[in-house]
Amino acid sequence: MASKIPADVLKSAITRMLAFSKGEEIPYRHKEGETVKETKAGKQRKFVETIEMQAVIKGFDKKKDKKVNGTVTMVAAPRPNMKLCVLGTEKHVGDAKELGVDYRSVPDLKKLNKNKKLIKKMAKSYDMFLASQPVITQLTRLIGTGLNKAGKFPTVIPNADTVENKVNEAKLTVKYQMKKGNTINVAVANVAMTQEDIEANVLKGANFLASQLRKGWQNIKVLIIKSTMGPPFSIYF
Repeated sequence: MASKIPADVLKSAITRMLAFSKGEEIPYRHKEGETVKETKAGKQRKFVETIEMQAVIKGFDKKKDKKVNGTVTMVAAPRPNMKLCVLGTEKHVGDAKELGVDYRSVPDLKKLNKNKKLIKKMAKSYDMFLASQPVITQLTRLIGTGLNKAGKFPTVIPNADTVENKVNEAKLTVKYQMKKGNTINVAVANVAMTQEDIEANVLKGANFLASQLRKGWQNIKVLIIKSTMGPPFSIYF
């Protein structure tokens, strides 16, 4: 599906967003084409700001239309420092340990004793879970449905694959999930990335979103990108 985002609009928005994140003063307008009425002074933060894409959906019938719920693999990792946890066999736990990735073994999961508060706390502690194939088949028996309810059911690590491959793949993966209301917010990049990689990620993310909607781009009212501490920039409206 071809993107409906004008290339010049996207490039201008990203250029100003990155300048703002470096502490520069930028001409600011909510939408391209508007007269610049103000400037905004940026501030460089002590952390790497995430770039989020926010979408407002229109013409969406909650009863008839299927909710957006899927994943897309980006060109570059939006959150290279995302918190991952491997629920693994003895071998995969050892591999995770070598990679510096958090893990829980089967005995560790059994110790939770299906305690909903402990499982909820574990779910909140990580952005994503990976699970060995033999473990995922017995996960419900071990800890119940807590991770599923939290929207963090683990991605399987097939027997023929490696923990390292799945960790690298996970860092490139972005999950789209429409919850309440008609908005979707997803982390698509960060300000430490190159402009080219940010553009590629935004376009891939936007095209994926449109592909999940019944009427495609016609169902998107507005698309906005913004860094964690920066102002919003409309790129499709």
